[in-house]
Amino acid sequence: MFVNFIRTSFQKTFSKTSSRTLLLLLGALFFLPAYFYYLTKRGDDPYGARLREIRLGMEKDGTKTALLDEVGGHVRRKAEFFGGHVGRDEIDAVAEARLKDEALRRLRQEAPDLLPFSFQSAVASFMSKPPVMALFVVFAFPAFIFLVLMANAYVKYTYERLIMTVFVVLGVTFLVFTILYISPMDASYNILGDLATQDQRNEFNAAYGLDKPYLEQLFRAFKGIVTLNPGKSLLGGEDVIVSLANKFPVTLQLTFYSLLLAVIIAVPSGILSALKPYSAADYTVMLLALIGLSIPAFWFGLILILNLSIDHKILPAIFMPGSWQSYIMPAVVMGTGLAASVARMTRSSMLEVIRQDFIMTAKAKGLSSAAVTVRHALGNAMIPVVTVVGIQFGAMMGGATVVEKVFNMPGIGNWLIDKQFIPDTPAVLAGVVYIAIVVSLVNLFVDILYAFLDPRIKMKIKGN
Repeated sequence: MFVNFIRTSFQKTFSKTSSRTLLLLLGALFFLPAYFYYLTKRGDDPYGARLREIRLGMEKDGTKTALLDEVGGHVRRKAEFFGGHVGRDEIDAVAEARLKDEALRRLRQEAPDLLPFSFQSAVASFMSKPPVMALFVVFAFPAFIFLVLMANAYVKYTYERLIMTVFVVLGVTFLVFTILYISPMDASYNILGDLATQDQRNEFNAAYGLDKPYLEQLFRAFKGIVTLNPGKSLLGGEDVIVSLANKFPVTLQLTFYSLLLAVIIAVPSGILSALKPYSAADYTVMLLALIGLSIPAFWFGLILILNLSIDHKILPAIFMPGSWQSYIMPAVVMGTGLAASVARMTRSSMLEVIRQDFIMTAKAKGLSSAAVTVRHALGNAMIPVVTVVGIQFGAMMGGATVVEKVFNMPGIGNWLIDKQFIPDTPAVLAGVVYIAIVVSLVNLFVDILYAFLDPRIKMKIKGN
C-alpha cells in the first residue's frame, strides 16, 4: 500500500508543470538512474506498438486511402469556396492529423487500459519494486517528503498558490523597475541639486550603476529582490532592507488594527441590518456606512487631531514610538471606510442567503432564529465578505500613505512617497515588491479560508 501511495502521488505531482521541475531537482540522485531505465525500456512500448499495428491495419483495409480522399476533397472545396489555393503539403498535414485521431480512437476502443509510455509511466513502474522504492527514499529523501506533502490536498493547493505568488512578484518587479527606468525624472539632478556639474552627476550615476544598460540594471534588480538585498538607497546611502525592516511593522500594525476595528464594527452591524431590513436600525446602519464611505481620510484625520489632540489632549497628535495610543486615531480613520464597505457587503450577502431554500428548511425543522443565523446563514454569507476584506487589506497596505502623512507615522507608505519623486529606484522597487508579497500571502490565506467556509470549494480542492 505504501508503494502504491507513493506511485500515485508521484504521477499526480509529476503531471503538474508547477511541481515537476522542483520534484526532479529534489530527487536528482534518483531520477538520473531512472531516466536511463526509461531509455532502456523505451523500445518496449506496448502502447506505441499497438498504435503502429492499428495504423498498418488502416493501410491494408483501405481506411487510410479513404481518409486521404475525404480530407483532400474537403480541403479543396474549402479553398475554392474562399477563393484560395491549397497545396499538397497542407492536404497531407490535415490528412495525417485525421489518421492519427482515428488510430487513437480505435486504440481507446480496443485497449482502454493501455496507456502511452513516457518517463512518468516508466518511473512509476520502476518504483513499484520495493528495493527501488527503498533507494528512492534514501537517495531522494527531499523528493520523498515533497511527494508525501503534496498528497495532502491543502498542502498542494497552498503550494500552487505560492508558485503563482512567485510569478506575481516577478511581474511586479519588472513593471515597477521599467516604469522607474523610463521616468523622465533624473535621480542625480534631484539629489545633487542644480548646482552640480555634469561630471559630478556622471560620477554619481556610475557609483550606483545608473549608467548601465537596461537589461543589466533589471537583472540586478531581480537579483536584489530574490536575495533580499536590494542595495543602498540613492538618497543617504541607507541600507534599503534595514529601512524596510524598521518601517514595514508600523504599516502592518496600522493595517491590522484598522482591519480588526472595521470587522468588529461592520460584521455585527451588517447582520443586524439584514435581519431587520427596512427598519430604523437598517436605515441607520446604511446611513452611517454611506457617511463613512464619503468622508475623505485626510479631512477626518485632521478633525480627530483638532478635537482629540489639540483641544482635549486625549491622544497624541503625531506618532510616538512605543505608544499604542498613537495607533488609535489612524486606525479609526482607515477603518471607517473599510467598515462601511464591509457592513454593506455583509447586509447584501446575508439578505441573499436568508432567502435561500435551505434556510427555510432549517426554520421548518424548529431551529431557533439564532441557531439558523449562526449555524447556517452566517458561514455562507461570509464568503463574499472575506473576499472584500482580503482585497481591502491589500489596498490598505498600499493606501496608508495619506494617513501616515497626516499623523506623521514612519511607515512604508510615508517613506515611499518621499522616495518616488527622486526616483530612488532601489527603495521604491523593494517597498512595492514586498508590499505585493504581503498582499499575495494575505490572498493565499483568504483562498484557504474559503475551503473552510464553503464545502463546495473544499470538495473541489480534494478532487484536484
